[in-house]
Amino acid sequence: MKKVLTSEHAASAKPVAGNVKEDRHFVTALARGLDVLSAFRSRDRTLGNQELARRCGLPKSTISRLTYTLTKQGYLEHAQDGSGNPGYRLGSAVLALGSAMLARMDMRQLARPMMQELADSSQAMVSLGIRDRLSMIYVENCRSESALTLSLDVGSRIPLASTAMGRAYLAGCSDSERSALMERIRGQDEKNWPQTRDALELALAHYREHGCCASFGEWQKDVNAIAAAFRPGSGRSVMVVNCGGPGFKLSPQFLMSEVRPQLVALVRRLQNASGDAW
Repeated sequence: MKKVLTSEHAASAKPVAGNVKEDRHFVTALARGLDVLSAFRSRDRTLGNQELARRCGLPKSTISRLTYTLTKQGYLEHAQDGSGNPGYRLGSAVLALGSAMLARMDMRQLARPMMQELADSSQAMVSLGIRDRLSMIYVENCRSESALTLSLDVGSRIPLASTAMGRAYLAGCSDSERSALMERIRGQDEKNWPQTRDALELALAHYREHGCCASFGEWQKDVNAIAAAFRPGSGRSVMVVNCGGPGFKLSPQFLMSEVRPQLVALVRRLQNASGDAW
């Protein structure tokens, strides 16, 4: 049985508000309901209205109406936490949506054998991810036979700004999207923005020079990773392949000298082979 090194540290699900009041097509109630669903993270068993209100930045009375409606529609289910307190967990309707999305994502099947080959040779975890707001979400994972690995799995969220995967996404997306995301990252933590900005600018320069981004103990002090981005065919959004694991097994030198050439080659193969695969 594999040992777990670390748990998921998810980014906040709350989006940065845009100028939506002037957009007559924007349905605020729908957006708020989706915010409630996005507030759930893979490690959450149940969430109550109070915690949902905190995560979404909405009044508890508004959250109560939203959770009532979402429960009626099957997107939430009534549940109790370990202390017997009432709360909610994601319902089967959410699973149906997620399953439909993953079933269409043929890139997972295309990438899996290449990712497993890299995982075996590097003795690391290799993951495929896409962006959601200011997070990256794992949509495929391949592990080596190593006895020690990370606890992240498909559906896990990791932050955009401090992880190798998130930084690689920023390096691989368009200039306009990158600028918008940088502003949202700044708005999320204005106090630490100067340090975050410097780290991201360094990551972008690193990507231009080496073809990958890195995070060596910056997201979690005992985790090292490198990642590279590619854009599937048919104008689809950028995807990222990440290779990482415990720092005492995967040193920065090993990742950059031994793993990086394999990772860059893998991403090039996916870029060339993807075509209409999604």
